[in-house]
Amino acid sequence: MPPARSRPNLPGHGYVVVGNDDDYDHTTTPIDARTDALKSDEAAEDLYDLDDKLLEPTELELKTLRRISGHVPWQAYSIAFVELCERFSWYGTTAVFVNFIQQPLPPGSSTGAAGTDGQAGALGLGQRTSTSITMFNSFFAYTTPLTGAIIADKYLGRLRTISYAIRFALIGHCILITSSLPIMIARPHSALTVFIVGLLFMGLGTGGFKSNISPLLAEQIPATHKRITTLPTGERVIVDPIVTISRLYMYFYLMINVGSLLGGTSLVYAEKYLGFWVAFSLPTLMFCLCPLVLSKCQSQYRQTPPTPEQSTLSLAFRLYFLALKQHFRNRRTHTPTTLKPSFWDAIKPANLPHPHPPWLTNLPPTYIDQIARGFTACKVFAWFPLYWLAYNQMVNNLTSQSATMTLHGMPNDILNNLNPLCLILVIPLLDKLIYPLPYLRHFTPIKRITFGFLTAACAMFAAMATQIAIYHLSPCGYTASTCATPAPISVWWQAIPYILIGISEVFASVTGLEYAFTKAPEDMRSLVTGVYLLQTAVAALLGQLLVPLSADPWLSWNYAVAGFLALGGGVGFWVGNRGVDGREDEMNMLGGREIGEEMEEMMMR
Repeated sequence: MPPARSRPNLPGHGYVVVGNDDDYDHTTTPIDARTDALKSDEAAEDLYDLDDKLLEPTELELKTLRRISGHVPWQAYSIAFVELCERFSWYGTTAVFVNFIQQPLPPGSSTGAAGTDGQAGALGLGQRTSTSITMFNSFFAYTTPLTGAIIADKYLGRLRTISYAIRFALIGHCILITSSLPIMIARPHSALTVFIVGLLFMGLGTGGFKSNISPLLAEQIPATHKRITTLPTGERVIVDPIVTISRLYMYFYLMINVGSLLGGTSLVYAEKYLGFWVAFSLPTLMFCLCPLVLSKCQSQYRQTPPTPEQSTLSLAFRLYFLALKQHFRNRRTHTPTTLKPSFWDAIKPANLPHPHPPWLTNLPPTYIDQIARGFTACKVFAWFPLYWLAYNQMVNNLTSQSATMTLHGMPNDILNNLNPLCLILVIPLLDKLIYPLPYLRHFTPIKRITFGFLTAACAMFAAMATQIAIYHLSPCGYTASTCATPAPISVWWQAIPYILIGISEVFASVTGLEYAFTKAPEDMRSLVTGVYLLQTAVAALLGQLLVPLSADPWLSWNYAVAGFLALGGGVGFWVGNRGVDGREDEMNMLGGREIGEEMEEMMMR
């Protein structure tokens, strides 16, 4: 048994235990000075150099000790604030899209404002048109992140890509303002053309922004290895970077929903009482804070440089096709799957016949394992379109449904803000009270995502029940959407699906972002995040198939189909990935930062 290692003292009280349970000399180091030490970047680097000398947990300790989050530096919070501003502008703007496209211009109004008792509207093109355009917006905005990821990983780096993306998005916002001016609203088809051009620019901006902002955030966490520490209470715990990143993403998502809540709440009242040009102008002003914060803090951010010397994407596919070739060369009869370690073990130099391909010989020893883990993450994401299909009902059909209910003087698109409000309340509850419970220690990402799918299915079934009640109680029966008199059902019944969707996001969406970062090779993090975001675009494409159901009298079937698809997706997700669930710690033990440094050295050679 190796002797316990001594280490320099840091001022303060509380101790890091050095040694193991069977062979302690109880050499200790104070740790409470971490908070003060981390106030400067130089001290933070020194402290995490010290972390590299701390004791790593044994296999038994990994199974038995509680895991806690490490320190989160201030740079991460500044990036989260940038995301808040961007999401304020995105969700605030898209919150009024349905009314702008679907509802007609109120009598006597030139801006779309309708006052307390009226329904805000502008172009009057109907529910199917509004659903199609909002679905297209989701599809385009979440297709472009893949391109933004490739540009960042190979050419510009994350921060420069985000900066260019912000410029495109600002142009898009300005075009949307133009489309909503009274002179344009008076010509609905011209206004729609300008509006769609604005959506395209915003989509390009979203592509460069979304795939890079969350990896940039997580890269601010300097620690990359699990370490044993002792709390002031005497409890031995594992400081786990994965737990740190998971917690960071939860609060990142909280900031997203603070922005969504503030934008969605304020701007639906702006459209109702002031008009659409005001509702599109306010988020543009908020978005202008993004470049200001990034330019002020850019020198303080930890950044992974792009790798123009070698395309990591092409290298990943070269490894994949080589593994596929070896699979059939070995005459295996089962279907090849990237989820099985044996698929990738076959192309490791020790298992390949000589001579090896030169490009394979020069790879770092664990790079193939890293690529395998990235492919595993991408296959895990393949079920997500069925989740996002249910989620997308919130941004179009549920908004239209509320217009057929008794609103009590509220805007019909105000209720969807219960979704971010729910998230803002649930995330701290999970972080402080639920996740620390001992019996949730093994509530792994795969289990959390499965629970999110099932909760989303319940939300759709609740929306279906509400729609059935509307058809039965509306004076117009199965033509409730065009009825002048709303159904005598309080709009607050919609709180049930909105809250359930919010809960599902914490488990499915937040965990998906975490999974994309932690399972990707360091030089492919934006790319794997882009693949995750691409599933939202696929869901929007599938949603187009449901557009014929997005009108009376088929709306209850629309929610039923979305609910059963989410339910089936949850079951299929668990069945297909439960094997990966058992290898969670094994995959997380691969050190991403070390691999990135090895790849850089390889490319320099």
